Order: sequence, then structure tokens, then C-alpha cells
Amino acid sequence: MSKILIAEDDEEIAMLERDYLEIEGFQTQVISDGVQAEQAALTGEYDLILLDLMLPGRSGYEVCRDIRDKVDVPILMVTARTESVDKIRGLGLGADDYVAKPFDPAELVARVKSHLNRYRRLTGGRGSEDDGAIQVGDLRILPQSWKVFKGDREIKMPNREFALLKFLAENPNIVFSKERLFEAIWGYEYVGDSATVTVHVGRIRDKIEDDPAHPKIIETVWGAGYRLNRP
Repeated sequence: MSKILIAEDDEEIAMLERDYLEIEGFQTQVISDGVQAEQAALTGEYDLILLDLMLPGRSGYEVCRDIRDKVDVPILMVTARTESVDKIRGLGLGADDYVAKPFDPAELVARVKSHLNRYRRLTGGRGSEDDGAIQVGDLRILPQSWKVFKGDREIKMPNREFALLKFLAENPNIVFSKERLFEAIWGYEYVGDSATVTVHVGRIRDKIEDDPAHPKIIETVWGAGYRLNRP
């Protein structure tokens, strides 16, 4: 049974989320404070996190930023703030999706199921063998164990960042449009757009490039998309 952390300080909304998810067979825990929600998320006990942005103690942005590289599960931000800049900021901090209030509870449940199913497909093939490791300069990508090393230092990546890097590394020197990458990594069932790809490429570059402002590994081909350069 999947366990969902609901970080929401509006009791009515929290109970609505809890009731609909539990009807569908999910186990839930509701926390109304940002500090406590962050502590709970870091225990690793949850399969998905519903994270309100306007939490007391610590905002959802702060919680997402601090847990993203430590907790490799889907994070769905739930908020009444629907401006594109807020959405891009949340995605930039590592959120997987953005649910606007007011929402249809049935749609929320469908989004939760979609993310859990896709997460299982992305991670279900992980193994212990590192055969097929991909070397790009001093970057070493281990597809079986889902690890990335730059030199001797391991780089932590959430599952979607790793999946995107792995896809590009397995198809080097080919230009992919943002729309094609979005389809390959997020799929048609994901509610989002190709701007999500731009945000995730930026996060990957911050971790793997010597100079993220002048990337050499993942190159932008203006008007066409992105290409991973590999000799």
C-alpha cells in the first residue's frame, strides 16, 4: 500500500485530500506545519508527497528545496498561486507536478496514481550491476544502479533528472526537441508542458557542468532543442 504525505495547513482541504486518497486505498498522513512536514519527508517512509506552498514554519518552496536531493519520490505542489513564475519556481526546485486550488478531488487522485505508476516504471528496472556504464568526460552514469559520478564524487539526482540525463547519454550527439524529451520522460499522461524540460536541464547542468553558464556536455541547439555531446 502506497503511503502519501499530505502537507497542508487548511484543515478542510487536507481532510478532502485524505478522504479521497484513502477511499482509493492509499495510506495517508496529514501534517500542517512546514518544519514537521520536512522532518517527516526525510524519514523516507512516503511514496509521494502532496506539498502546499503556503505552510507555517517553512514554505513549501523551502521544504521542496531542502528535501529534493535527499528524497527520491514524486512531489506534487498544491497551491492557489497559479502564476507561471510560481510554477516554474516550484519545478526548478524539483517538484514533479503542480496542482492548482480549487481542484477536482478525482483529478488529484488520478494525478497521484499517474505519478506513482510512472515512478515505478522509471525505477523498476534498477539493479545492482553497473554493466553498461556510460562515460562522458569525467562524468560516469550507471544506468543499473541509477547513480552519477563526476570524478570520484557522487551526484544526487531525483528520478526525473536521472531519467532525462540517461536518455540523452544513451542517445548522444542527437538533437532532441523539448517536446520529444517531455514525451519520452514525462509521458502523455503528465499535466505539464515543455518548459518542464528547460527547468530540469538547468538543474542537471548545475550538477554536471564545470561551468553551467557555458555548458559543454548538454548543449542547447537554438530553435531545435538539446544535444548531449559525447565523443
